[in-house]
This record gives sequence, C-alpha cells and structure tokens, in this order.
Amino acid sequence: MAETLVVVSKIKKMVKEKGFRTGGDYIEALSTKVQTIINDSINKVQTEGKKKTLGAEDL
Repeated sequence: MAETLVVVSKIKKMVKEKGFRTGGDYIEALSTKVQTIINDSINKVQTEGKKKTLGAEDL
C-alpha cells in the first residue's frame, strides 16, 4: 500500500455531502494519482532546469 497523500476524512466528507460513498480502494488510488501528478511536475521542472519551486503552471 502506498503512502496516503490525501486527507481521508476531508475526501470522505466531500463525497458524502454529494450523496456518495468511497469504495475501499478509492483513497489508495487517489493517493497514487496525486503521487503521479507530483512526480510529473518534478520531472517537468527538472527538465526545464530553471527553478526548484513547483507552481500551478507545472501541473
């Protein structure tokens, strides 16, 4: 199991407020997706080689 990178209680609350539930695998899959997005941003910044700070433009 990957490290959880999202606030589980906040995700579940948001989903519940919309009238839905989260499946047992949802949080892990969401964390994996977040990790992929972060790694892609880091790779983009490293390739450009101009800065060390990730910004919205790197998403």
